[in-house]
Amino acid sequence: MEEKTPIVVDKDSMQLKDISWWFLALILIFVWAIYVFLTRENYQEAFNFIKIGIQVTIKTSLIAYAFALMLGLLAGLGRISKNLFFNNLSRLYVELIRGIPMLVLIFFIALVGVPMLVDGINAFGGWLTTIGLSSAGETLSSFGNKAFTMNGRAIFALAITYGAFLAEIFRAGIQSIGRGQMEAGRSLGMSYGQTMRYIILPQAVRNVLPALGNDFVAMVKDSSLVSVLAVRDITQVSRLYAGSTFRFREAYVTVSIMYLTITVLLSLLVQLMERRLRKND
Repeated sequence: MEEKTPIVVDKDSMQLKDISWWFLALILIFVWAIYVFLTRENYQEAFNFIKIGIQVTIKTSLIAYAFALMLGLLAGLGRISKNLFFNNLSRLYVELIRGIPMLVLIFFIALVGVPMLVDGINAFGGWLTTIGLSSAGETLSSFGNKAFTMNGRAIFALAITYGAFLAEIFRAGIQSIGRGQMEAGRSLGMSYGQTMRYIILPQAVRNVLPALGNDFVAMVKDSSLVSVLAVRDITQVSRLYAGSTFRFREAYVTVSIMYLTITVLLSLLVQLMERRLRKND
């Protein structure tokens, strides 16, 4: 018989291949950033000025994402609902939001949508006054645009925008659960709502947790767009610093490193959560 040549595995090449070079590159960037911030006074000054906006960025992202989750869940349930009105309303909401650029939506919701809402509240207050509920009517009629701060409008805009994207995630998660789960719940005497609440949604949310985490990371980055409304997040503060000192390099290197640090940490948490879910599976 012909003798076969044994296959030699180059362990060194496999080890080099398995190294996460992208992660090593990120570490080098962070080491360079730390060195620069510790040794250069201009970068230290920029960091101390811009870090004031970190709290606003995180607060805006967390509150907006909490509201977006609620909107997304409702719209996702509407997308699979057999109720014609609820289904079409949810579909209209998703298609409208996904068809307009986010920056345009932020301007529209903050500068057009909120004033229209205030006009509606004032009109409702006037109607209450005409039917004899003068106390509540006068309160609503005196409601003005100043009641909504720009920070509040920014949160409102981000929540409505991301609610449409989360709706599709929830819809896909619910539809990934087999129909037998719904039939089993109904056979046990549960209503449709009870089956959805206690059987379908817990499994669906567990399946889409990584996707929800990735969308939160994306929202943190997109929260930089609220700077166009003069919200003092780290992007707006860095623009103010650059405009007053003309140190554009220090300002935008600093804000870039800040965003990179936040998003990398959040992405690592999402990956850790995803690994634990796979391990449990």
